[in-house]
Amino acid sequence: MHLDIVTPERQLMSAEVSMVQIPGMEGDMAVMGNHAPTITTLRPGVLTVTGSDGVEEFVVTGGFAEISAAGTSVLAEQAVPRGEAGTEMLEELLASAKEALASADDASKAAMGQRVNDISDLMGRMG
Repeated sequence: MHLDIVTPERQLMSAEVSMVQIPGMEGDMAVMGNHAPTITTLRPGVLTVTGSDGVEEFVVTGGFAEISAAGTSVLAEQAVPRGEAGTEMLEELLASAKEALASADDASKAAMGQRVNDISDLMGRMG
C-alpha cells in the first residue's frame, strides 16, 4: 500500500509499505493493504512503518490519518523521525499540554488531561 506522512512544514515519507501502526485516539491500529476506509484522529505517540527497507518510526503529536484500500495518508500536526525527537521537544510538548489543561473549560478538561497523559507516556517510551 502507499503511505504519505505530511506535516505543515514538509513531507516526511511517500513510499510503498507493507504495514503502518498508527497511534489513534481510540487505540493503536495496524493498517495493511485493502484496509476498510477509515479516518482516525492521532494522539501523541510513535507511528511505526514496516516496508522493504525495514522498520522506521516517527514521533507524532496529533493530526489525522485517512485510510483506504489503496493507501494511507497521515496528516500530522508535528512529526519527526524518532531519532530527531529529543528530550527538549517532548518537554516543550508536555509543558504546552499542561498549560492548555490549566486553562481549559470544563468541556475540554478530559481531552486536555488525556493529551497530558499521552505525552507523558510517550516520554516514558522514548526513555
